[in-house]
Amino acid sequence: MSEPMTTTGVIHDIGYRHYDGVRLGRAHAAMALTVHSLRGVFGLGRTARAKIIPFLLAGVMMLPAVVSIATMALTQRELISYPSYAITMQAVLAIFLASQSPYAVAPDLRFRVLPLYLSRPVTLIDYVGAKLAAMTAAMFLLLAVPLTVLFLGELVIDLPGPPHIADYLTSMAGAVAYAVLLACVGVAIASFTPRRGLGVASIIAFYLLTSAVSTVVATTMEAVDNYTVAAWAWMINPFFLVDAAVQVGIFGATPSAPTVYPSGLGVVAAILLVLALIALSVTALVLRYRKAAAR
Repeated sequence: MSEPMTTTGVIHDIGYRHYDGVRLGRAHAAMALTVHSLRGVFGLGRTARAKIIPFLLAGVMMLPAVVSIATMALTQRELISYPSYAITMQAVLAIFLASQSPYAVAPDLRFRVLPLYLSRPVTLIDYVGAKLAAMTAAMFLLLAVPLTVLFLGELVIDLPGPPHIADYLTSMAGAVAYAVLLACVGVAIASFTPRRGLGVASIIAFYLLTSAVSTVVATTMEAVDNYTVAAWAWMINPFFLVDAAVQVGIFGATPSAPTVYPSGLGVVAAILLVLALIALSVTALVLRYRKAAAR
């Protein structure tokens, strides 16, 4: 008879040590996710190809400021007003939003790594807040940097009369409103597909649709001398909506649209509409990620 086979167990020391350091907690984890997402939006920490579009668009955003500074130096006159900067460059802002918003959300959905983020200590609200904060900061920087460069150029050139401090501060308040609204809408739309290409197309389609409908309806109403409806029609475009609600309605800037926006209750309605769009986008984003996290 053969002897019974014996099995010997061996414990290998692989050098594992329990972590005894300081645990930075939920707030630090959310902040780290925000910074990581913001860096990714501008292509930092990614391939060289990923940096081309964001930095190219950032350079295009700087062009009007540089040209305006050169014009002010030669003619001693202001070329572009601060509150109208975002309206003038709305196509560039929309392209940046469409190209970079899907990066903030699509990879996590596509590769189904969301449960890893939500294991602990990051919660669903932390995750959504970090993504929105990163995209909001990116949109704000894209608009605030050229506005600040333009203002500094005006101070250096020393145009006749007092500097346009009120216009600059109004444009910065508008930049905050533009950044929050556009980031919420863009990230919400991008979150409904794990494919970056579809996310880009969806955001571009949203911008083109609202812009086209706004222009067609407003122009038609102005042609029949119905300027009241035309003023409301311009606000179908999110850029004109923020201009009417914040820059014109709250701070009294000159309208960037070809007409005068509704006043009085119209300002209140515009502000409420901005807040409603933000709330709707955030709600849709939370519901979308709650469903994704449950898979």
